[in-house]
Amino acid sequence: MAGPVCSRHPGRETGVRCSRCDRPACSACLREASVGYQCVDCVGQGTRTRSRVTRPAWTIQTRPTGPSVVTAALIAINVAIFVITVAQAGSLSDNATAPLFEQWGLWPAAVSNGAWWRLFTSGFLHFGPIHLAFNMIALWVIGRDLEQVLGRTRYLVVYLVSLLGGSVTVWLLSAPNVLTAGASGAVFGLMGGLAVVLIRMRRSPGPALTIILLNVVISFVVPGISILGHLGGLLFGTAVTAMMLYAPTTPR
Repeated sequence: MAGPVCSRHPGRETGVRCSRCDRPACSACLREASVGYQCVDCVGQGTRTRSRVTRPAWTIQTRPTGPSVVTAALIAINVAIFVITVAQAGSLSDNATAPLFEQWGLWPAAVSNGAWWRLFTSGFLHFGPIHLAFNMIALWVIGRDLEQVLGRTRYLVVYLVSLLGGSVTVWLLSAPNVLTAGASGAVFGLMGGLAVVLIRMRRSPGPALTIILLNVVISFVVPGISILGHLGGLLFGTAVTAMMLYAPTTPR
């Protein structure tokens, strides 16, 4: 009685099977594997599978992708909302008395009572023109280049996650009746994202880290600044950028 024949060479009898697919295979069609022997088809399939996961899931843009429209739009939105608060309050420097601050400002107690939207809307309010100017200048300087490198969608994700991360940190750890507002948490997140990008591109992150350290020191030294919002935004922005750029490779 004839025994099993090789799946690739029907005229060759064999008593050996592939340890992966269990098909009969002759000596010419078998390759030594970590466990037993595998047929050349399974070996080839394994090689193709490994080669498919060598390309990073996320890439960095090394050439300009066009104008930084997301950064410009974010600045325009912040300035427009500031103008609304000034008009409501009838004061340029004391615009925090505007009704919009009462409706949108980050009061941890209000968030705990169900006003969850304040975690987002508070990031577009600013206390006076100096607060607005510092944040918008930093957003333009850091954001326009980071947007070019990450691309518009990922850049916006980093911005919004940083904003929400700073707000959530304030909500969880700050006093319940302290009003917090501003885009500082989002800007700090962009700083952290910039440091991650520089490391990913194998460039010195020294300048970015110096800026981050300087701003953290200022947050602790200057009174009235939300330390929790800054640190929360920095942590979340750094983390989400690292997840994007160092994510496990995926098949394409």
